Amino acid sequence: MAQLKITQTRSVIGTKQNHRETLRTLGLKRVNDVVVKEDRPEFRGMVHAVRHLITVEEVS
Repeated sequence: MAQLKITQTRSVIGTKQNHRETLRTLGLKRVNDVVVKEDRPEFRGMVHAVRHLITVEEVS
């Protein structure tokens, strides 16, 4: 199954509370943190919600 490499590129200062919680749920704590998650609909939805704060790459 494909995986997503998610990198936080922007700070959460000044963002909405639910965006901060979404990043925390993904496992991102600070700028330039990287996590690898399975490519599932739950993670795709979270990524879509905070797409302005992160970058996403597909990893096989």
